[in-house]
Amino acid sequence: MPARRPLIGIPADRRRLGRHPFHVAGEKYLTALRDVASCNPIIVPALSGEDELLELLETLDGLLLPGSPSNVEPHHYAGEPSVTGTLHDPHRDATTLPLIPRAVRYGVPVLGICRGFQEMNVACGGTLWQRVHEVPGMMDHRDDESLPLEQQYGPAHEVLLEPGGWLQRIARGATRIRVNSLHHQGVRELAPGLAVEARADDGLIEAFRVPQAQRFALAVQWHPEWQAADNAFSRALFAEFGSACLARMRER
Repeated sequence: MPARRPLIGIPADRRRLGRHPFHVAGEKYLTALRDVASCNPIIVPALSGEDELLELLETLDGLLLPGSPSNVEPHHYAGEPSVTGTLHDPHRDATTLPLIPRAVRYGVPVLGICRGFQEMNVACGGTLWQRVHEVPGMMDHRDDESLPLEQQYGPAHEVLLEPGGWLQRIARGATRIRVNSLHHQGVRELAPGLAVEARADDGLIEAFRVPQAQRFALAVQWHPEWQAADNAFSRALFAEFGSACLARMRER
């Protein structure tokens, strides 16, 4: 029998398909975990209460918080009401926001991507810009959904890596990397205790880590899961996450 691979939980979105609610996760995240991080992904339904969350953390070797069309509800960070038509997912919020600090506390490796990046900041006490493109001095970080996926998820701008940070180490000393950009929300105030890992040229925080975490606990605003096997930096990032998850599995 082949050796067991680390088990990574991916919190699901709760979406209505037809007349019924479904719990779903994007295939690109599952594929990146399986093929690049060498882990086994499992979708976590957005149904968990506090007791179930603690049981879940006893089972998982890692946690990946994926992107989503929905946004964190602004009352979680004392934000102004969302504009009409903004998609929210209160069931996912109710699962991820309490899960994140518990995962960090229990030494579960955590990787946040896009919405997951924003969730991690909010869960730790930070706030968000809801429409970065309307903030004076900020770039337009949104994507063009009319383009083919290869262009929509293609490189959009550079980010400056924090000197001596995790991402600069993963990037083998590079000071900048080029990333895609598919978001209209972003970090407004970074939560206390988090450390910046990358910024866009307009100053917007694009990555951070949790310095007090026992293991890997990092989030990025862009989408490294998109065709991760074909991007050297994405391969290195997922390999680093996978190694941390493997270390937790072996220690347990």
